[in-house]
Amino acid sequence: MTSTAITTVSATPRRQRIMCGLMAAVIFGVMLVVSILLKSSTTGVVAFQTSDQVATSGLGLAMAAATLYLSRARVDADAEGVTVRNIVGTHRLPWAHVRAVRFDQNSPWASLLLVDDDELSVLAVQAADGERAVRAVEGMRTLLAASRADGVV
Repeated sequence: MTSTAITTVSATPRRQRIMCGLMAAVIFGVMLVVSILLKSSTTGVVAFQTSDQVATSGLGLAMAAATLYLSRARVDADAEGVTVRNIVGTHRLPWAHVRAVRFDQNSPWASLLLVDDDELSVLAVQAADGERAVRAVEGMRTLLAASRADGVV
């Protein structure tokens, strides 16, 4: 694949999604088992009812959903710019606002250096994903260089 063939780059944190999915399943499973066993136990003062079982299951579902929410990071880049969706918030930046794409050797994730000396973390491109992360960073760097060569910046 030549560098001129890159027209879009999309990346998600693969390992993080797998781990969050497994953790969400474990959390929900444990809370479901607790809710099933809840009615058969008593503290001597409080007797648990069906409503307590439903509430415990609902709490497990909410905790599992919150765990899955942590894996929503995504980056999409094209000739026009880059869209970064992190855990909280989404940013759409034209390449003219991006000075460099950084992915230092000891960094857990990539980042974008902006022309106003700010830095935007790209949580979708994580070092734990290895070669996939490197390809995503190289693709974004290629798109950034192409936008500068076309006179966009």
